[in-house]
Parts: sequence; C-alpha cells; structure tokens
Amino acid sequence: MTARTRIIALTAVGLVAILAVVWLLVLPRLQPHTFYGQVIQSGSRAPTVELDGPGGEPVALSDFEDKVVVMYFGYTFCPDVCPITLAKLARATDALGDKADDVQVVMITVDPQRDTVEVLEEYTTAFDPTFIGLTGVPADIDRIATTYGVYYQANDSTSAAGYLVDHTSTVMVVDRSGELKLVIPFDATDEQVAADLAYLVG
Repeated sequence: MTARTRIIALTAVGLVAILAVVWLLVLPRLQPHTFYGQVIQSGSRAPTVELDGPGGEPVALSDFEDKVVVMYFGYTFCPDVCPITLAKLARATDALGDKADDVQVVMITVDPQRDTVEVLEEYTTAFDPTFIGLTGVPADIDRIATTYGVYYQANDSTSAAGYLVDHTSTVMVVDRSGELKLVIPFDATDEQVAADLAYLVG
C-alpha cells in the first residue's frame, strides 16, 4: 500500500467514525421528542383549579406558574391504582434530579367525604414530601373533575375500607405556560413518565 493509498484509507476510516458519532449522538438530539403520553393540542390554558391544600390553605393551579404540574385524581382509601400511580410519579420525579424542583405533583381527591386536608397531607407526603393533596366540597370536586374529563363514582363494597370509588386512572400534565399538555396512561413506565416530564421542564 502506497503512502497516498494509506492516507486515503485512514481518511475514509476517520470519516466513517465521525459519521457514526453524528448518527449516534448528535442526530437523536435534533429529533423532536416523542411523547409517551397523549398530547393535547388545545392551545388554551388548563381549567381553573382552586381547592383546600396543606393546612387548609387555598391552593390554585396558578400558584405553580412556571412549573410543570402533574395532576392526578384519586383517593387515599384506593387499594391499588392510586398508590401504584403515586409511587410511579415519585420514582419518575426522583429520576429528574435537580429538575424535579420544577415539577409539582398534585392529587385531587375524588372522595372528599373521607379525605380531609390532614388525611391527604399524610398520604401524599408518604410518597414524596413535595407532593400535595387537594380537597374541597363535593360540588367543587365535581366541577373540576368534569372540566378535566375525569369520571368517578362511589360504589358499595365488602372491603374493610367501606365503599370504593371507581375513577379515571390517567395523569394530567400542565406545562410551564399553564396549558394542559399531556394525558399519561396508567400503564406508562417510570422511565416514560420521567422522559416526558424532563422534556417539558427543558
């Protein structure tokens, strides 16, 4: 192999290596994020939420301006879906590291009869100290749930907890601009939730 041929061969190998790096590292960053949750294209602000939070103080969705708000409608006596969801959200936000400071998880009860402010605070903070539980009079809960397309219905049960509440199990995500951006299904993984939140945080 002549010196000229050797130079050409090395140059070709170098170009292939550079292209490989671009393909593996650069191009994925230039691609738009593929959301795991269902994207909402309304372009309008999320419906107003104002209920009783920790210490009985009023808490409004607008209080978390410039944060990504993760909203879940559930209840503390829920035997399965709610604890699974909140544990998943805790792991997902923990995976964000410092970015977790820009995310606020809020659980709105669909069982205001049993979920007092104190009960909700103890329950939500057991998953993560930053999680907040909201409650209010049934009429306000009904109105807010309806505006977000959330279904819930109390049913008699032989459970030791008494009646159970069937409810929508999805998670709503409001972006930094206050728009309802995503609806995340119950079967989304920790990694999928964390990826969507990380993108919205920026």
